[in-house]
Amino acid sequence: MKPDFDMIVIGGGAAGLTAAGMSAVLGAKTALVSDSPLGGDCTWHGCIPSKALLKSAKVAHQMRHASKYGLTGAAPIHDWAAIAGRVHAIRNRIFQDADAPPNMEKLGVEVIPARARFVSSSAVEIAGSAGKQTLTSRYFMIAAGSRPMIPAIPGIERLAVLTNETLFELQARPGKLLVLGAGPVGIEMAQAFQRLGSNVTVVSRGHRILERDDPDLTTLLECRLREEGIRFHLGAEVARFEAAAAYLKTGEPIGFDRVLVAAGRIPNIEALNLSAAQVAAATAGILVDNHCRTNVKNIFACGDVTGRHLFTHMAEHTAKVAVMNAILHVPSRVDERRIPWCTFTDPELAHVGSGEHELRARGESFQVYRFPFSRLDRAIADSEDTGLVKVCASKRGRIFGASILGANAGEAIAEFGLAMKAGVRLGAVSSAIHAYPTYALGNRRAADAWAAAALTPARVAWIKRIFRLRGGTKGIVNLLEQ
Repeated sequence: MKPDFDMIVIGGGAAGLTAAGMSAVLGAKTALVSDSPLGGDCTWHGCIPSKALLKSAKVAHQMRHASKYGLTGAAPIHDWAAIAGRVHAIRNRIFQDADAPPNMEKLGVEVIPARARFVSSSAVEIAGSAGKQTLTSRYFMIAAGSRPMIPAIPGIERLAVLTNETLFELQARPGKLLVLGAGPVGIEMAQAFQRLGSNVTVVSRGHRILERDDPDLTTLLECRLREEGIRFHLGAEVARFEAAAAYLKTGEPIGFDRVLVAAGRIPNIEALNLSAAQVAAATAGILVDNHCRTNVKNIFACGDVTGRHLFTHMAEHTAKVAVMNAILHVPSRVDERRIPWCTFTDPELAHVGSGEHELRARGESFQVYRFPFSRLDRAIADSEDTGLVKVCASKRGRIFGASILGANAGEAIAEFGLAMKAGVRLGAVSSAIHAYPTYALGNRRAADAWAAAALTPARVAWIKRIFRLRGGTKGIVNLLEQ
């Protein structure tokens, strides 16, 4: 008996939408099963609303500091209802334009608003408004996503804590916001609410913010955030909550109106009944290989539900890898060595590839090439000169990784990601013509540092001798000292 579908995708977030759309376009009879609105965390609770809120916060900050641009500053009027209304309108627009069921149905996907649970490795039970039914498929793609983790702190159960899933439904701006966690979500929202008038305190067990990023750059960013008024308690833990105060393990109280928990995520696997399909999973998520295949050959998993690389762009990437392997049987692997990410603070902090610590752990021989935004003409013209381009590369210019702190860092980092993917070395980045004045020119200037390092005073002396030149080596010495 033929199965009902070639592919059933469970979950309608970034990974599920990509997997379902790609499967259908390739000719597979595809169903997308989701018990929550399509678009998932990114559209409704993450990437989109957070960036919309950050933009409002940035404009408020620029209004307050307009004298920086030769204008008269003005205190912005915080109309939270208008700000929240804009955020909601933006995410609704993106949902309608890209994620709504009709868009998927145009691609040939059958969208089923229901909850799915495995009954075997070839069948799932679908429970929706029309009741329950069992559907069979040749292949399954689990893309059920993740949700915020709530730490087990005494007293937290009595609080209506905020997470990214509830933050953007706030009816009023908190006067005092306590943020638990100093990762991307915590740091972005700390800056946004501080700029919009809240008094923000961040508590994190880690000893620095954004611990996956380059420490030189996170230190610069932390200084900027402290200057804006955000208070940090790093290397600290909340021992208990009482009334409107959180008590650190040191005994120090921190007052708050609301608490935002941004302390990690857990995979949505409990309701899937994975044991019925004999799919292996751990606390962090469903176990998959680099082809996104589970231990059951016809069942794949992608995105946050695997607990690996919790980024929207990686959800899309892993979904494409999984479909290539499942539908086309074309060997495709997850690219784990050139993963980009960006924290959209002001200034932005972006990264791709391997950093110094990882390279040293691998025993790689490398050099670090830098170029500060304080010498980048476009950054100076925009009064956005806080930042640094930092590239790790071999002496021959092979790029291992790059980090950028500064305006538009998330856009500029793409050049290094593409260079790494294509095997392009720093010499090519240095010789490529970059438009002036742009922020991306900082990439070329960092690559120029590699080119300059190859031109030593001894080599200049040989050039002088061969071509009978009469200048000195002062120029190259001073250039290398910059």
